[in-house]
Amino acid sequence: MKIEIIETSADGKKLQKLQDFDLSGESSLIELHPSKEFQSITGFGGSFTESSAYVLSQLSTQKRREILEAYFGDSGAKYSLTRTHINSCDFSLSQYSYAPVPGDTKLENFSIDKDREILIPLIKDAMTISCDGFKLISSPWTAPPWMKDNQDWVGGKLLKEYYPTWALFFSKYLAAYLAEGISIWGITVENEPHGNGNNWESMHYSPEEMTEFVQYHLGPMLEKSGQESVKIFGYDQNRAGLKDWVEVMFANKESSKYFAGTAIHWYESTYEVFPEALNYAHAIAPDKYLIQTEACIDAEVPKWKDDAWYWSKEATDWGWDWAPDDQKYLHPKYVPTYRYARDIIGCLNNWVDGWIDWNLVLDRQGGPNWFKNWCIAPVIVDPASDEVYYTPIYYTLVHFSKYIRPGAKVIGAEKENDSLLVTAAKNPDQSIAVVILNQDMVKKVFELKLGEEKQLISISPQAIQTILISASS
Repeated sequence: MKIEIIETSADGKKLQKLQDFDLSGESSLIELHPSKEFQSITGFGGSFTESSAYVLSQLSTQKRREILEAYFGDSGAKYSLTRTHINSCDFSLSQYSYAPVPGDTKLENFSIDKDREILIPLIKDAMTISCDGFKLISSPWTAPPWMKDNQDWVGGKLLKEYYPTWALFFSKYLAAYLAEGISIWGITVENEPHGNGNNWESMHYSPEEMTEFVQYHLGPMLEKSGQESVKIFGYDQNRAGLKDWVEVMFANKESSKYFAGTAIHWYESTYEVFPEALNYAHAIAPDKYLIQTEACIDAEVPKWKDDAWYWSKEATDWGWDWAPDDQKYLHPKYVPTYRYARDIIGCLNNWVDGWIDWNLVLDRQGGPNWFKNWCIAPVIVDPASDEVYYTPIYYTLVHFSKYIRPGAKVIGAEKENDSLLVTAAKNPDQSIAVVILNQDMVKKVFELKLGEEKQLISISPQAIQTILISASS
């Protein structure tokens, strides 16, 4: 078998190519079944936010370029699927809308000038660096307050009298970005339609309200304006609520006509992937996309140049403090690198076809964020000293994004050792990428079997490993 083995581990390896292995001790079996094909991969990546754009603008030209190369260049993560926000979000410098004038139902004052300052230049620079290109999904956190029943940035619902105006808003946004040379591949109807408490920008929908808006307003508007190729994704919140949403969105041919798929987030739990919900969503709409559009280490200020923390069970999330008592069991402390690798592997093994991280870059505070909702990004920077810290999360993401390419097919992978987590995919060039997570404190030896070929390999303690099998094998 002609293979290349890349490993990142708690003992200091960072995408290190391995040649020699300690093969002592008992071994288990991992057997690949390329003939068993599942979903086609849309891509992996992260998100362009105004906060990330601002932080990057504070760095030297050299460091900014280095980070963009690390994410989008051929020698880096080769991100293929990304996201950005429509209007402001918590990871903006302030609250703003492209349609600030109350009562402007024809959106004659619509303008994306705010995005032209730093956000659009960042996206265009990434496009220049990316050889293969990447898809971009855009999501609104809220409509302008004047379109809502509570007249506020936070919470409330879109007034039905403004459904046509809000649909027109999407169309104008897509056209404005296209005029800048940026083609938006997909949109989600609303980021987190259940809301996020009385915190940052949000707008509430029920499944029925969102489906009505898409079926009778947004879908027809994009069709009428020649933008029907833009994918529309429903839901866009945590997985535990999937069943209630997909049953309404995909209830019949008419309701599902304009939905290209469903978007999900990971914040329901620090360890649970919710495979039953993911499988249900696929079963009810097997021909639709199922894309993870947001994930991050939230409610934490980044640890600076402290790799050990990212490999230790010390991180907490919002639910550690704020989850209701009957849901606290879903939010224990966790290992950041494990959470990322475990979630992506679990998603791939349960029909998810795309996985998008949140902010590309944040500062040492975990911002800027106008609400002070500090979070961690894979890359942390200190603009004052022009320093960059690539956290172990960055290297974890590369194990998937660089080696499992758009158009790859997830394939069958059976394992004997239950402590190893494994996923595998066959790329368009017929190479096979196998990603393995070892969460234990001891090395694991396994025999990788593909057809009649076998290879004995070991994975370090606390490690993520990608095995790339060439097409000639």
